[in-house]
Amino acid sequence: MKLYMFEHCSLCFRVRMMAALKRLHLQETVILDDDTDAMVALVGKRVIPILVKDDGRPMLESMDMVKYIESHGEPVLVGPERSEIAAWAEDTASKTAPLTWPRYPLLGLPEFATVAALDHYTMRKRKTLGDLVELRANTQRYLGELTPKLEELERLIEQPLAVNGALSFDDIRVLPLLRSVAVVKGLRFTGKVRDYFEAMMGRIGFQPLPVA
Repeated sequence: MKLYMFEHCSLCFRVRMMAALKRLHLQETVILDDDTDAMVALVGKRVIPILVKDDGRPMLESMDMVKYIESHGEPVLVGPERSEIAAWAEDTASKTAPLTWPRYPLLGLPEFATVAALDHYTMRKRKTLGDLVELRANTQRYLGELTPKLEELERLIEQPLAVNGALSFDDIRVLPLLRSVAVVKGLRFTGKVRDYFEAMMGRIGFQPLPVA
């Protein structure tokens, strides 16, 4: 299987996380942010992630990719799912964007390896969220909006190695968001959130992204 991805992409990390939990080889290819042609050539439109199965057919939805990888061999996501976790992840994603999107270009990631790719990303995100420098200047405001969600997660986590006590699709929802927001310099996870993040990242063998 081959995954076309961005290093910073939380949806891509869902797939990478699942492959790591299953101990399955996943060939990863990072696409430059401005290389829309590569995406269009694969699936007819600009979208990331793209998983190309061994038979050459592509998949587009990250959770469909997760379920496909999980279907290989013995299942590992055997724990229960909770509606509170799904709701937490959906609400939290919108609160992380103003913190993470302006910082990704500062991290030296491979999808921004050229000036054109970096400029392309900056223009795309500026249209969606506004000026990235201004967003970074308002970090404390956005951290204030995120903090209640981290406090909520603190109450929801049951064990460091599984948010619901046993690995489930909810872990696929939670960990990638924590990996993303951990790029914010000065943000420190505490308590159960810190223990969960460190234990799960260690379990799948990934290092956190740089901070900025």
